[in-house]
Amino acid sequence: MYLYIKRTLLYTHNLSYLAEQCGIYEELSDKFKDFIDMLEPLNVEARYPTYKEELFKTLNEQRCSNIINNTKELHEWIKKKLLKK
Repeated sequence: MYLYIKRTLLYTHNLSYLAEQCGIYEELSDKFKDFIDMLEPLNVEARYPTYKEELFKTLNEQRCSNIINNTKELHEWIKKKLLKK
């Protein structure tokens, strides 16, 4: 979405920062803000081998299902925002 709006690609995995740069952070529901806050450390933990085992311990079937469902919901919300622009 940032690339679509600003035409400049940022090198970051900080979802809150990207949402702020796109001007949508304040429009996000508290549920989506909490969700992206929960996702950010998962990315860091998955990239470093020493954290992977701890990450795997937290990813049970229910948590993975919740992450997938919330991601789909957020993705749809973002697509709707893009269609309005």
